[in-house]
Amino acid sequence: MMKKIECIVKPFKLDDVKNAITELGISGMTVSEVRGFGRQKGHTELYRGAEYQVDFLPKIKIDLVVSEEQVPAIIAAVQKEACTGRIGDGKIFVSDVEQSIRIRTGENGIEAL
Repeated sequence: MMKKIECIVKPFKLDDVKNAITELGISGMTVSEVRGFGRQKGHTELYRGAEYQVDFLPKIKIDLVVSEEQVPAIIAAVQKEACTGRIGDGKIFVSDVEQSIRIRTGENGIEAL
């Protein structure tokens, strides 16, 4: 069984999280710059004397597809490295992956990872 792990973390935590994941032997991941908000609900900023609301805060999204056995170790590593103890540290989502196919070789399932 394969699982997809989506991690939303603060941008300055990317290198720490990436290093922790690669130390676990994970060789592939997708990283995206995203914007969003949760309990932080944004903040106000001052620009040229005018105050304005910033609703969507910059975050980093890390996507991984791994075998089911690797999930607990990856979750623990991400939690440890991404945690600052402050609001907005992020989220981790885990979902099932039914199939994976390597386009170049046609490999299926775990072999395609």
